[in-house]
Amino acid sequence: MTADQKTTNGSGAGNRDEATVKVPSKKKEEKKDEDLSDEDLELKQQLELYVERVQDSDPGLQKLALESMRQEIRTSTSSMTSVPKPLKFLRPHYGTLKAYYENMGDSDLKKYLADILSVLALTMSAEGERESLKYRLLGSEGDIGSWGHEYVRNLAGEIAQEYAKRHSEEIPMGDLMELVQQIVAFHMKHNAEPEAVDLLMEVEDLDLLIEHVDNTNFKRTCLYLTSAARYLPGPDDMLVLDIAHMIYLKFEEYANALQIALFPGNMQHVKQVFTSCEDLLRKKQFCYMLARHGVTLELDEEMVADDEERYVMQDIINNAKLSEGYLALARDIEVMEPKSPEDIYKAHLLDGRANAGASVDSARQNLAATFVNAFVNAGFGKDKLMTVADSSNSSSSGNWLFKNKEHGKASAAASLGMILQWDVDSGLSQIDKYFHSNDNHVIAGALLGVGLVNCGIKNDCDPALALLGDYVDKEDSSIRIGAIMGLGIAYAGSQNEMIRSKLSPILNDAKAPLDVIAFTAISVGLIYVGSCNEEVAQAIIFALMDRSESELQEPLIRFLPLGLGLLYLGKQDCVEATAEVSKTFNEKIRKYCDMTLLSCAYSGTGNVLKVQNLLGHCAQHLDKGETHQGPAVLGIAMVAMAEELGLEMAIRSLEHLLQYGEQNIRRAVPLALGLLCISNPKVNVNDTLSRLSHDADSEVAMAAIISLGLIGAGTNNARIAGVLRNLSSYYYKDASLLFCVRIAQGLVHLGKGLLTLNPYHSDRFLLSPTALAGLITMLHACLDMKAIILGKYHYVLYFLVLAMQPRMLMTVDENLKPLSVPVRVGQAVDVVGQAGRPKTITGFQTHSTPVLLAAGDRAELATDKYIPLSPILEGFVILKENPDFKEDR
Repeated sequence: MTADQKTTNGSGAGNRDEATVKVPSKKKEEKKDEDLSDEDLELKQQLELYVERVQDSDPGLQKLALESMRQEIRTSTSSMTSVPKPLKFLRPHYGTLKAYYENMGDSDLKKYLADILSVLALTMSAEGERESLKYRLLGSEGDIGSWGHEYVRNLAGEIAQEYAKRHSEEIPMGDLMELVQQIVAFHMKHNAEPEAVDLLMEVEDLDLLIEHVDNTNFKRTCLYLTSAARYLPGPDDMLVLDIAHMIYLKFEEYANALQIALFPGNMQHVKQVFTSCEDLLRKKQFCYMLARHGVTLELDEEMVADDEERYVMQDIINNAKLSEGYLALARDIEVMEPKSPEDIYKAHLLDGRANAGASVDSARQNLAATFVNAFVNAGFGKDKLMTVADSSNSSSSGNWLFKNKEHGKASAAASLGMILQWDVDSGLSQIDKYFHSNDNHVIAGALLGVGLVNCGIKNDCDPALALLGDYVDKEDSSIRIGAIMGLGIAYAGSQNEMIRSKLSPILNDAKAPLDVIAFTAISVGLIYVGSCNEEVAQAIIFALMDRSESELQEPLIRFLPLGLGLLYLGKQDCVEATAEVSKTFNEKIRKYCDMTLLSCAYSGTGNVLKVQNLLGHCAQHLDKGETHQGPAVLGIAMVAMAEELGLEMAIRSLEHLLQYGEQNIRRAVPLALGLLCISNPKVNVNDTLSRLSHDADSEVAMAAIISLGLIGAGTNNARIAGVLRNLSSYYYKDASLLFCVRIAQGLVHLGKGLLTLNPYHSDRFLLSPTALAGLITMLHACLDMKAIILGKYHYVLYFLVLAMQPRMLMTVDENLKPLSVPVRVGQAVDVVGQAGRPKTITGFQTHSTPVLLAAGDRAELATDKYIPLSPILEGFVILKENPDFKEDR
């Protein structure tokens, strides 16, 4: 019996086809048979014989045929590029076997045939029929893995569709979930963790994962979970992170568990990690991680039993060791020598024209030099303007102070705080002399300086509160602003009740001037950043409602909605109630408030829908007076900075806005680009900003120049430094633009190239809320450069101190003393879901620690002598001696 006759056993359709194409198909068959090799021909005839035998009346023969057919299919391990031969030759008989299956009586043989049909359906069933799954569920309970990976993968895809269908029709899922169990177990055994996770996400049962992970695959599974979380809509993203957290705890990878707990800021989980871990050294490493993230945490006896150890650890969390580590890095890299602004401007490299412009506006130039000096020598404790040795003449540091006019003196006095940043004891004693001045601006600067010295450092005796508390209610508004801003910077993120009770009354004080109220709103916003605190929110809302029409026109009014937004930084839906209230505000501020709240609440989430929403607001062409598009543009950057993909897309969207947007949008675009690539000078953004720095609209040019400083912040990038030098000679007659160029030059050389402003750390996984809050406060101020930064509120630039962090890797031994070891530093490579053990860095160089890490760099130890206690080599890392290490003799 030939193949042709056999089809007639099938359906009537087969007969009709036979009749119409009888002759050519005969010839084709012969021709095709001739093409096949002898082996293939034999296999084909063999299979046709089996198909025939399956339909025999004798069950014994049937069973034998099914066994043989199954054997053929299973052993046909052809390459993945082509369909296995048995499946190819059985193709014409799929319909026949299906029809025969329907007529069979219930028996083991019927289940056996269902198994085979399920595999054949892999290549033959029509799209969307899910026949493979249908026959699988009807078949025997055998091991599915034996049919091969492709089959299991196909089943997983069909299960996802079937689950969605049953879910909508509310059909029970029992049989499906049993199959899911099998598939997940198979995938986890065969290094296909991402596929197991995807399937479990589809069937909404990730908890199953915890029982299937083991020592060999939990790291890869968790890596995939944490990377996937960025692209999932809420609340799924948090669910996925919770599962990863549990898996890490199960395998005692506490440092990773801690990072995942910090991601949503879940303090319960953070404490749980401390209590679960027994090892004191590892706990010290956790403390370094908390300090870097800027978390306020009081250790109790449950977390660390030993009093002395607890004291040491609390010191680490309070960042008391940061200054020491930073200076050790500076000594190692040999950059302790203080730098003057002239060393940064490098005017001798320009032609004569620029030097002639120095006399344009000497107070403005001196003010610029004050900032440059503060930025460049930040944290070094020595400079050439403010901390000159007292031996020559006691008033030399006073000299520079009085080269600044009125409010310029405030910034000059405060710059001492930045130079002595993180070194509280020495800093406070050096600033102390300014408190006895009879010039209010100097006192205001000293108060702000105290805040800068204490930024990020927590201290049991609260020196900042003790010094600044009494000045908050003074008569003079510049002194009040200095004290209020100092408190906001020193206690950012601490949610300190005592300060709230000091500052809240100012917000609702009818007699207080607008600038004092604006800075108070920002300071309370910083102290309660991301806390969703209702009382603070209410105080700011009432302050906004009490403003008169004329006050709503003032440039500083923008700080009130921003202070409100900071309370909800990154907290997504929690903002909704407040956003509803903001709809009742005066229409002059209503939209501005809306945009600010939305962009703050979703900042760092990468939420695509919110980016689209903000882009929608930017697409409208409005009247001249509208200001709300500025924060919307910044909002695009704040939301999209979460991951690389969204970031690249946002850069492209912003370039479109430059071409089509109104003037107020164009002024904000450079600032948004600056935030997206902060301390990470991407070439395409660098080019765009260089082009905009010559824009006809001076506000666009100023924003672009400041942003050049931001993208190059702390990188010493030679290309940006060159662009800025040329700009300084191009704008030598324009005092305002020249001031911006100088500020940008100071930023590029921030901390002589040892600091970064990037709010992301730990391989771009964690976002420090206080750092982001400082950046966006400064950027919102830059939306109205002329009134704020170029007016008398230039000290807003000091909010950047919140984001300043050493970009270092400092390895310490078990006694927390610096330890130099060789490390490889190279470009980080994304290895999520890759097979085997791929290299995590590429193009590396080997250095000995301490080392600097640029944006996108990753480090790994180049020796097996030590084991790092942190999974990510950044900041302070404790190294433990490896007990299994043997020196090569």
